[in-house]
Amino acid sequence: MTSRNRSHTAANPPAPRRRTVVKAAAAGAVLAAPLAVPAPALAAEAPAFLHGVASGDPLPDGILLWTRVTPTPEAVPGSGLGPDVEVRWTVALDKAFTNVVAKGSVTATAASDHTVKADVRGLAPATDYWFRFSAGATDSPAARTRTAPAASAAVANLRFGVVSCANWEAGYFSAYRHLAGRGDLDAWLHLGDYIYEYGTGEYGTRGTVVRPHVPAHEILTLADYRARHGRYKTDPDLQALHAVAPVVAIWDDHEIANDTWSGGAENHTEGAEGSWAARQAAAKRAYFEWMPVRPAIAGTTYRRLRFGKLVDLSLLDLRSFRSQQVSVGDGGVDDPERTLTGRAQLDWLKAGLTSSDTTWRLVGNSVMIAPFAVGSLSADLLKPLAKLLGLPQEGLAINPDQWDGYTDDRRELLAHLRANAIRNTVFLTGDIHMAWANDVPVNAGTYPLSASAATEFVVTSVTSDNLDDLVKVPEGTVSAVAAPVIRAANRHVHWVDTDRHGYGVLDITADRAQMDYYVLSDRTEADATASWARSYRTRSGTQKVERTYDPV
Repeated sequence: MTSRNRSHTAANPPAPRRRTVVKAAAAGAVLAAPLAVPAPALAAEAPAFLHGVASGDPLPDGILLWTRVTPTPEAVPGSGLGPDVEVRWTVALDKAFTNVVAKGSVTATAASDHTVKADVRGLAPATDYWFRFSAGATDSPAARTRTAPAASAAVANLRFGVVSCANWEAGYFSAYRHLAGRGDLDAWLHLGDYIYEYGTGEYGTRGTVVRPHVPAHEILTLADYRARHGRYKTDPDLQALHAVAPVVAIWDDHEIANDTWSGGAENHTEGAEGSWAARQAAAKRAYFEWMPVRPAIAGTTYRRLRFGKLVDLSLLDLRSFRSQQVSVGDGGVDDPERTLTGRAQLDWLKAGLTSSDTTWRLVGNSVMIAPFAVGSLSADLLKPLAKLLGLPQEGLAINPDQWDGYTDDRRELLAHLRANAIRNTVFLTGDIHMAWANDVPVNAGTYPLSASAATEFVVTSVTSDNLDDLVKVPEGTVSAVAAPVIRAANRHVHWVDTDRHGYGVLDITADRAQMDYYVLSDRTEADATASWARSYRTRSGTQKVERTYDPV
């Protein structure tokens, strides 16, 4: 391993309309990292690089570079204002840029919201590079990135940061700052909900908007989505993480609208909020403008990256092709005509898992694949949990927005893993605002007597409401009651923490894949500390999770 809705106010927000769910006593060594600084103001002079720089989707011979230039002070994100401007990019082996290995230029225009990308090729594998952009006499900050190992390389170790679910209004992005301070990541994975679409005060913040969205209303148009992405990219902790390692990102629903499916979303009213087709197209266009993501298929985020002979990483798009979510009482969850992935993507995933010759097969997965039965929770916890998960208030044991709501796709995929003896498949998941370590059983009803086909590590939210936030009790209170009940009803679940915010660090060797879970002291404090909470690993060939008592 190398170092390397709509009209609510913030004062009186409604209950969240979405499943989410987690916050607790910090333990272990506190990680030191620089404190957050105020977000940059609009440039007094231009051109300026107010939104940082980023890289993503590393290849053995290349990397995708990104920035946004503000050519004139009025050319704010989503404005459609500002002249064309030439943006130069430079890649070097050193931070001083004395050993330049590649350079070029691209034109930033209002048509792309003055965002630019450079898909740089011809680089060396498994190598650290520095890059920056320039416009006129202004240079962007310098940033570090890293290419992937050669496809045939024997790789001893890889380390990835893993995050999801960052609600701007609910707190500060300290998780990003602590990951940035490590200096040992080959890349970091964002598993969805990079932004949130709601208006100010409309989505869970424990009743307090820590910092308001821009724009203040729910985002619907291309200009809205651009402005919201622009707001997020002013965060100093997010900029810091983008500046030290490449990101590998997929979207979930909030990049578009809550509980998105192929033909609509829970948080979209056709007509009153325009057409779904137009809103979805605007959201996706803004996402690809503002994110260093290289779409393998236009309009989707499913694609595959390889890291030597150690890892291949299949990244899923579980929103663009899915059937509409069903009510859990009508039996539709088992309908073979309904799909989460879409036929083409499921066939692509199965074929890739079969043909892979790497030691580990990682799957970037935006919603939990392990089955989840609620168990016998008390009414005061069951009702808020049901609300967060989108369950009926009477509390049936299923979440129809995750793989539980599309059991035929899951059955087909897990049967494929078993029938083809495909080992070492690890699902990496976000979305649910809780931390989990799961076996993925072929038949949850008879587990552990039945086989486990894969394993799953679920990371909690960066800031978005956990279950304790929803019921407004001290962190740890809910988890102490809920976790034992959830585990008793789900024998494949080794650990669940319903109450803390944080991030994961996934460390992979030929022998094991280990997830170290870190938690934040307080999402509402810009200088929040981080501490290690738990670690779980899956050893090669086992398809099962086990606890380990030290972080890597």
